[in-house]
Amino acid sequence: MSARYADALAAVAADVDATIGTLLEKNSGGSAADADVVNLWAAMRYAALAGGKRLRPFLVVSAAEICGGQLDLSLRVAAAVEMMHTYSLVHDDLPAMDDDNLRRGQPTVHKKFDEATAILAGDALLTMAFEVLADPATHPDSLIRAELVLGLARAGGPEGMAGGQLLDLAAERHPVYQDDAIMRLQSMKTGALFAWSCEAGAVLAGAGETERNHLREFGVNYGLAFQITDDILDEIGDAVETGKTVGKDQVRGKATFVSRHGLEGARVIACRHIQIAVANLDFFGQKADLLRDAAESLIDRRV
Repeated sequence: MSARYADALAAVAADVDATIGTLLEKNSGGSAADADVVNLWAAMRYAALAGGKRLRPFLVVSAAEICGGQLDLSLRVAAAVEMMHTYSLVHDDLPAMDDDNLRRGQPTVHKKFDEATAILAGDALLTMAFEVLADPATHPDSLIRAELVLGLARAGGPEGMAGGQLLDLAAERHPVYQDDAIMRLQSMKTGALFAWSCEAGAVLAGAGETERNHLREFGVNYGLAFQITDDILDEIGDAVETGKTVGKDQVRGKATFVSRHGLEGARVIACRHIQIAVANLDFFGQKADLLRDAAESLIDRRV
């Protein structure tokens, strides 16, 4: 990871955390009847402010900057996409899905609180993501806000992340061996939200279709490369370093390019998608250097 990219990623993470913190800020007062609701807000903050790389927010902010968007507005969109991502992690860790105990270096939400609270915290974060996007504070143009809401709904729905998660679970019961099936699963499960993050920055900035298409294709291929390197880390990574349980994929029989082609074969496929992602940035010239760094950093990813 280049120093330039590391510094930029850290800066966006700090700004997004501050934005999320403000959006989730609720005092602990109120009547006794409100105690459970206060606990729900606590679970939401626990999940959303537990750290994490903030890659999706970084893509939103960087794409918006490339296209001339405003930072204060892009941070709200970045916060919304991180809320969507966090909800997916909270639900993914539940006993009915991956049944995990560790996320971002701390106990998962259902372990820290309880299963019902974790489900509702995920639901609330998902719903609040759309509230943030629909708020006039995100953009004065209602058509742009509507397009942002529609894009996130599609990225997270049955043709995107939720559908991909279901295919991922189904593949544990009915093994998938075809590359195109694994590609489809991972494009939906991971790539859709990465692609939307990039395109959302362009939408927010009022960019044209050409800019949107290049950024969308960058995001799709970045997302695929990210998922493949994530699967590699599950095989060879360290739980302390990655902040989550490793070795799960093989135990659960997950459909991955690692299980299909081995570690080296999976790396080759990841590098191919990184190359495609970077090629889509040529249109933007030097303005896209940080996104190039982001993609190329996946090659040596450790967390």
